[in-house]
Amino acid sequence: QVQLVESGGGLVHPGGSLRLSCAASGNIFRIYDMAWYRQAPGKQRELVARITKDGSTNYADSVKGRFTISRDNAKNTIYLQMNSLEPEDTAVYYCYGDISDLGSHEYDYWGQGTQITVSS
Repeated sequence: QVQLVESGGGLVHPGGSLRLSCAASGNIFRIYDMAWYRQAPGKQRELVARITKDGSTNYADSVKGRFTISRDNAKNTIYLQMNSLEPEDTAVYYCYGDISDLGSHEYDYWGQGTQITVSS
């Protein structure tokens, strides 16, 4: 009924940059918090960055100052600008959305995941 579609993943050298996008579509009434999570091999999934509907943001300590989350409410889309990438940033990145549908039911939605590989 609601889906999140991610794009922008790929391979980058250390110190490089990538920009991820996540577009929500379907029977959407209202989008509240949205976020990016990541999961590296052998590690638990972790919150990378979160943004509220009014634009308030939070970041994991490991990415603060390097990553920037933003949103375009008119397009139902969030972005993650990733600068100064390190090998430790290698992971599958997942888009998350706290979204109510047209029946005013609020659910957690997840994107399909996109691979980010930082390697020389």
